[in-house]
Amino acid sequence: MVFLSGSSISQQLLLPNPCMSNNTPSLLNEIPEIDLADPHAKTLIVKASQEFGFFKLVKHGISMDLIADLEALALNFFAIPQDHKDRAGPPDPFGYGSKNIGSNGDVGWIEYLLFNLNPEVVSPKSLTIFQENPENFRCAVEEYISVIKKLSCQVLELMAEGLGIEEKNTFSKLLRHEKSDCVFRMNYYPPCEDAEEQLIGFGEHTDPQMISVLRSNNTSGLQICLKDGTWVSVPPDNTSFFVNVGDTIQIMTNGRFKSVKHRVVPDTSRSRLSMIYFAGIAFNEKIRPLPCLMTNQERSLYKEVTWFEFKNTSFKHRLSSNRIALFLKSPPSHIN
Repeated sequence: MVFLSGSSISQQLLLPNPCMSNNTPSLLNEIPEIDLADPHAKTLIVKASQEFGFFKLVKHGISMDLIADLEALALNFFAIPQDHKDRAGPPDPFGYGSKNIGSNGDVGWIEYLLFNLNPEVVSPKSLTIFQENPENFRCAVEEYISVIKKLSCQVLELMAEGLGIEEKNTFSKLLRHEKSDCVFRMNYYPPCEDAEEQLIGFGEHTDPQMISVLRSNNTSGLQICLKDGTWVSVPPDNTSFFVNVGDTIQIMTNGRFKSVKHRVVPDTSRSRLSMIYFAGIAFNEKIRPLPCLMTNQERSLYKEVTWFEFKNTSFKHRLSSNRIALFLKSPPSHIN
């Protein structure tokens, strides 16, 4: 694997450290844990989405064998010779990629596979991934996506119930739409044992979709940013799922829910593999604060925009940009 090539790339991979002490963020020891069978789950999810924009799903009922099988197949792919992996790249933006993240100059200590799940988007690179690998890889990916989509719908319905929305499928029906723009991503972070300074695996950002459902192996690296700007490390848990609130839900709740800023740093001795399902909506679907959540005299904070417009505008900016601020009715004078 070739990740570093010259001082400019090396400098881009170094982790910025404006609010951390000795490059070691404190552990987030009080992660909100949600058992979907808990009668208080909807209340706990709303509280976590408001305070952190992040929570952990435990006792989720998804087979660990299914997860382990897919993880093994993914690791097999990342272990094959580079020239074989390169047949599924460069990404379009789907397919296989390494180091470069997107088209705006973001780089990371990472290899990844990005799968398109939107039937309206044709991606030959996504198909190449399966053509270059055994058929059971495709079957495992499709089975995993199917169960994670159902899990995502459960979470979205509990969100709606917890917010007091009469139609509990208000969010989940957007995900179930036949043309919902969902994405599945596998990130592989090799150990960086020779690095003298802490490197970026995946730079700080928020996810633009409704929610993201993350599963990773038992290797640390995920960090989230709290409301006060402090970065904290999330202890790994390979038996649970983590849920990130995304920009779309923040807008639909008129800011009640927090789209969590997060990043990944690679481990010094162990590789990290994460699998993320991004629950998106159809291109022509409009994103706007829900009228049923608007109290008397409450003003809509965000402009009405389609997912297609939101996505296209957001992805023209760097990962670390405050992209959701672009859609505020009274945006800041400068977007970082």
